[in-house]
Amino acid sequence: MSDQLHDALGMFAFLAVELSVLFLLISLLVGVLQRHIPPSRVEALLSASHRTSYFMAAGLGAITPFCSCSTIPMLKGLIRARAGFGPMIVFLFSSPLLNPIIIGLLLATFGAKLTAVYVIAALGVALGAGWLLQATGFERFIRQDKVQEASGCGSAPVADTGGCGSAVASTNSCGAAVVAEETRKPQGRYHGLVSEAWNDFVKVIPYLLVGIAIGSVIYGFMPTDLLVQYAGPNNPFAIPVAAVIGVPLYIRAEAVIPLASALMAKGMGAGTVLSLIIGSAGASLTELVLLRSLFRMKLILAFVAVIFAMAMIAGYATYLLF
Repeated sequence: MSDQLHDALGMFAFLAVELSVLFLLISLLVGVLQRHIPPSRVEALLSASHRTSYFMAAGLGAITPFCSCSTIPMLKGLIRARAGFGPMIVFLFSSPLLNPIIIGLLLATFGAKLTAVYVIAALGVALGAGWLLQATGFERFIRQDKVQEASGCGSAPVADTGGCGSAVASTNSCGAAVVAEETRKPQGRYHGLVSEAWNDFVKVIPYLLVGIAIGSVIYGFMPTDLLVQYAGPNNPFAIPVAAVIGVPLYIRAEAVIPLASALMAKGMGAGTVLSLIIGSAGASLTELVLLRSLFRMKLILAFVAVIFAMAMIAGYATYLLF
């Protein structure tokens, strides 16, 4: 067995075990939190227009681990509940980017310093963008005529409440179970928690393994000199290129993080890596198509601009600091 193949297989085995265990443990924790704060409660908390609602929106977004595409059904529910526009936008940005699964994988893969830069950039830009878009009146670009139409991403409406006080649960297509409001069934609050975490893992594992496999091949076989030349830590122009590449892609963070880890191990700059992760996890062409049913074009362009700015800020902050 060649040294390159040995390195690739070793990287694959290590990442597969480490990230799988992390995903299952964090999914269990998130499941517990979701049972205490169901989607209907999220909508109620964000219906107010207080300043604290912005921070609450970021926190609630962080414990609802949706990918960028499956955030849309929840966004629709917030619009129906007449949630504050600014907090709603903060939720839209923070839900796919600040959820515990991504933070846990980043922490285990890149360490505390880069994870801190990621969190501060994502949180700061999300809060600032929510406030700025509300202050400049972007709320008028919500398509009110489309709010009642069915959303895409293969998800049922979020927590529609029936006449007997029970809620209808839905499951989004990106593997994150949306926990409905407590029903009056005799089962305990945590009934089915382990099976839900396992089902989420089964749905995500193909993406995770593909990302790990690609990353392992890059780690074992890609020439280091080539990557350092075009995307190394001494090339600041690689950061905007990574952001531009990342935004139109539809790659789950569970796949892009191990891929980015391999790229960084081969010499890609840390700032370029963070820029790619934020761009790919924060937005996608699929999400933009779905947002078109809720937002007018100016608000969609503003959304893309915020994600791009977030990726650039995180990338250049890492470039300057580290």
